[in-house]
Amino acid sequence: MTAQSRLVIDRLWDGVPAWPSERTEVAFSIGSSGLLVEVAANLHGDRPPALPPGRTDGLWDYEVVELFLANDDGQYLELEFGPHGHYLALRFSEPRQITSRDISISYQTEITGQCWRGRAQAPTSCLPAQLTRANAYAIHGQGQDRRYLAAFAVPGPRPDFHQPQFFQRW
Repeated sequence: MTAQSRLVIDRLWDGVPAWPSERTEVAFSIGSSGLLVEVAANLHGDRPPALPPGRTDGLWDYEVVELFLANDDGQYLELEFGPHGHYLALRFSEPRQITSRDISISYQTEITGQCWRGRAQAPTSCLPAQLTRANAYAIHGQGQDRRYLAAFAVPGPRPDFHQPQFFQRW
């Protein structure tokens, strides 16, 4: 069995429409060979991490696109992708309770003009059982110009992406 979906990030985290130049797409499919994720986004020109491409802690502090996949028990996988080949994969038992940090994935990116594409593959073993919900986010900018975007809005006084109860069913 294969599950697949496409999420469009076209609003701020609180539901306010984003600028057309911020539109980002995240497609994913889960099959017997694992999880495949494809990102298509505009490049916003933030400086990349000062580390070689690969697994990068704190990637959320840079230009990044994130995919969260959750089950109805609140367990979820957070995948973060940067335009310069940096990634982060974390598994949670509940909001902010990390159960696995050492998830290796295959990730490649390509920058063409002002756009970038990423393609990642992860083993099925890193996925929580019986996934039912997803949300995707994009972050870019610095200081007061930092922008937090979402496919599906999340409530609260500030961006908080660790709210799996508000992810959408797929």
